[in-house]
Amino acid sequence: MRSDAAHSARRTPRTERLRRSFSSRLTMTMALLLLAYGALVGVLGWHVAAEDEQESLQRLSHGLARHIVEHWPEITVTDRDQADRAARDALLSMLMVVNPGIQVYVLDADGRVQAYIGDPGMVQQEQVDLRPVRAFLGGAALPLRGSDPMGSGLARIFSAAMFPPRAGDSRPPGYLYIVLDGQAREAVSVQLSQGRVWQSTALVAGLGLLVTLAVGAFTLRRLTQPLHRLARRMRDYSLHTLHAAAVGRSSSPGAGDEVQAIGAAFDEMTERIESQAAREQQQASAHRETMASVAHDLRTPLTALHGHLEALAGKALAEPGQRQRVLAAALAQSDKVRRLSQQLFELAALQSSDQLLHRERFRLDELVTDAVQKFEVNGGPPPVTLAGEPPGRLELEGDLQLVERALTNLIDNALRHAPGAAPVRVSLSQDKGLARITVEDGGGGLPEEVWLRLENGQSLRDPPLRRSSGGIGGLGLAIAQRVAALHGGSLRPLPSPGGGTRLCLALPLAQAQAPAQAI
Repeated sequence: MRSDAAHSARRTPRTERLRRSFSSRLTMTMALLLLAYGALVGVLGWHVAAEDEQESLQRLSHGLARHIVEHWPEITVTDRDQADRAARDALLSMLMVVNPGIQVYVLDADGRVQAYIGDPGMVQQEQVDLRPVRAFLGGAALPLRGSDPMGSGLARIFSAAMFPPRAGDSRPPGYLYIVLDGQAREAVSVQLSQGRVWQSTALVAGLGLLVTLAVGAFTLRRLTQPLHRLARRMRDYSLHTLHAAAVGRSSSPGAGDEVQAIGAAFDEMTERIESQAAREQQQASAHRETMASVAHDLRTPLTALHGHLEALAGKALAEPGQRQRVLAAALAQSDKVRRLSQQLFELAALQSSDQLLHRERFRLDELVTDAVQKFEVNGGPPPVTLAGEPPGRLELEGDLQLVERALTNLIDNALRHAPGAAPVRVSLSQDKGLARITVEDGGGGLPEEVWLRLENGQSLRDPPLRRSSGGIGGLGLAIAQRVAALHGGSLRPLPSPGGGTRLCLALPLAQAQAPAQAI
């Protein structure tokens, strides 16, 4: 138990980090980037300011060394034994007093320090690089930095002038070398950087940074509110709460910014999921009802068949006539079960595919004639007759067996629902590339639901039709409707002013055969 608690305690900080919101992480990232940018701007600003300051100082003091050499010639004395040495040292001291921030050096022709004002041993680097000095005298671009005789190791801005050459001497006797940003000036700059000006500047910069962070955090919070709402909707999403969250949905995925586009896409996705779930629920419910209806339709004839078989197996039927009647009834119930199972199998096979597996070219007029002749009986008027003028040769490209099955179902359905009425009339006609097979009877007409579904082109199978007495109905019509759909046709009811039912099975005719080429 203790180890589990310790483990949970160790996991708590990581869990808390993972639970940080997107806006807080974005705010922290923005703060770090802003701090880094501020530091970079500060460093670059300080560097640029220092460069500008040194360049300005060097430009202002560019002619200082030349002015001193021109107005105080005694400083050009480089011979240690001459009497003007004391005057030169006095001049150097005066210059250091007037401007304590500079350091004045007298160099010989090779750049070695010959004289300076300060403690003995103060000069740590007696050799001064003359290349920057010559560049300065040659008018090179400023700022230029030279050696620091004090041995700081830093390059210093300077002012320099060449002593006038003596007669007959090709080399200059020496140089006056003035360091403009010496150590005294550097010490004063450090003190100023710790003073009130820099403290006030740092305070103002800090306050500005805090205000910027606060405004940025507020702005980010406002900008990420749609993301938070979208995340809550995704987290709380369910089929039962979807409609309650429909307020504030975007109109289209392309409207608004990216967040609104994501929200609109999520809305469309949830609508599709809900529609699909509703269809699946309807299909599952229809499947359960279909199974219950099929069980009801099979139970009735099977129960009757079982009773008839028990009667035949017993000894209660002593008269031969009774046994024949019971046997005929048993056969009738068996035929009913066979017909129902066959229709269910055919309908399931037709609905399992969206295209015909077998196609051939055949004459539809001959198929209709053969189908009508199958219902002829000997010794009485035919129950099915051909009506109307023969349309001539009509060819169809499709599954002959399925078309014959659909026509047989329509005729059989008319015979069973109009027993004893006038003969069922079948006619064949051609209209605008369609072959129209019309089957009409003198019965009581179609139920209203079946009529509406056929008129609107709605499937008779999904959802299945229900009989008032229980079970499913319209399997023969559903098969004919599915066969017509697979062939690109339709099954529609027609008005019947004289009563009864008129159904039209419309099928597209085959394309005309290409004319034979001349040999």
